[in-house]
Amino acid sequence: MKKYSSASAYKNDHQSVVTIGTFDGVHIGHKAILKRLVETAKKEDLDSVVLTFFPHPRMVLQQNVDIKLLTTIDERTQLLENTGLGHLIIHPFTHAFSRLTALEYVRDILVNSLKAKKIIIGYDHRFGRNRNANIEDLKEFGKTYNFEVEEISAKELDDVAVSSTKIRKALDAGDIETANNYLGYNFMISGEVVRGKAIGRTINYPTANLNLKETYKLVPKNGVYIVQSIIEGEKFFGITSVGTNPTVGGTKKTIETHFLDFNKDLYEKKIGIEFLNYIREEETFSSLEVLRQEILKDEMFAKQYLKERE
Repeated sequence: MKKYSSASAYKNDHQSVVTIGTFDGVHIGHKAILKRLVETAKKEDLDSVVLTFFPHPRMVLQQNVDIKLLTTIDERTQLLENTGLGHLIIHPFTHAFSRLTALEYVRDILVNSLKAKKIIIGYDHRFGRNRNANIEDLKEFGKTYNFEVEEISAKELDDVAVSSTKIRKALDAGDIETANNYLGYNFMISGEVVRGKAIGRTINYPTANLNLKETYKLVPKNGVYIVQSIIEGEKFFGITSVGTNPTVGGTKKTIETHFLDFNKDLYEKKIGIEFLNYIREEETFSSLEVLRQEILKDEMFAKQYLKERE
């Protein structure tokens, strides 16, 4: 898959089949649409192109909205690459871009830049300044500029919307297995391991403290989870605590992982944490010793869970 930082950076004379959207999560609903895109490209000898935007339009147009996304732009890129897509354009969404008329958007972006011969899009797609154009307008433009519009059915779009809503609700409830089923893969958080207060070491449970740079990334509800990571090409399992560490008077939300059977230095390394299952709520314990005993129970629970999955 080739990646481009804007529509104007896409330099290709071969005609394309294009779909447009945020594709946050690249979940099973999205994959059905992307599969159709890739299959159409092969069947009709076109290049498969996804046009997506970053930042998310609502981040730009509604800056007071605290939007949380299932995937960072890097995660979204990797997931899209796994679909067999040929070309990914991540176009900067700006106020100036949002002011393009429908004609300018179609002519300059879809036709002149992307060489669109076919556009696969939802019946409720709106575009242009103030989002005042719809799919019927797009079909009219198609007659002028010689491209075909294939409509994604209401049912397929409903599947996409339902999946996204259920994934977010599941993560907010700590229901990791439901979220993973709708995603079609394990929900993941990535970041650099930074130094924390090292309290875990004092009770013989050292943790990797993950710094989540992308503040727009959705984080599951506070609690303790079973996770896995690929570190230096090898899979390791662990227990991740999401929360404020109330037992030691913490106030800042942290994501800390104690890896089972692993004791290498991970400071300043970037790792991904894949969530497998929820263990328990975040709790405040009377002492560090009581906390240590509870983590021991968490560890035993995790090992039993992983053994049953073998």
